Amino acid sequence: MTTANKLTLLRMALIPVFLGVLYAGFPGSRYVALGVFIAASLTDMLDGYIARHYNQITDFGKFMDPLADKVLVMAAMCWFVEAGRMPGWVLAIVLFREFAVSGMRLVAVEQGRVIAAGWSGKVKTAATMVCLCLMLLIAAPAVGDSAPDFVASISNVVIVATTLYSGVEYFIKNRDVFKNAK
Repeated sequence: MTTANKLTLLRMALIPVFLGVLYAGFPGSRYVALGVFIAASLTDMLDGYIARHYNQITDFGKFMDPLADKVLVMAAMCWFVEAGRMPGWVLAIVLFREFAVSGMRLVAVEQGRVIAAGWSGKVKTAATMVCLCLMLLIAAPAVGDSAPDFVASISNVVIVATTLYSGVEYFIKNRDVFKNAK
């Protein structure tokens, strides 16, 4: 197994640790969870660099790396929905985009074509991870406090905007996939 693939597996293993720490709710658990989330996010950048730089690109990595990213992000977003810091429709938009792009890629594969991750998809992933980190770092206002949760509100807008933009871009750039579909 390559080093890049080991890092992807590490990211997958960190997801239940991240959630376990969040749900444990001990003093400072958000900060420990933030550290775990950052470590998992950094393995994404590192495994991609190693795979490209040392020619360790594998079928396992092509499948598991994006899956690990999606599961990490979705796990955090589910927790934020449950905690009341993210509306469910934000998560629904992100899920819809991920399923739609994955479906398009499956259709393309049937045509012998691979749709690589685009720049906007990478920006979307990075922006989403940064927003989730900010939401973990900066606590929500106390219950009963009339102050709005500006960090969550701005983060949700950024997540939705980058998700929609990258999804629309993927479909516009690859619209011929559906014209050629059987």
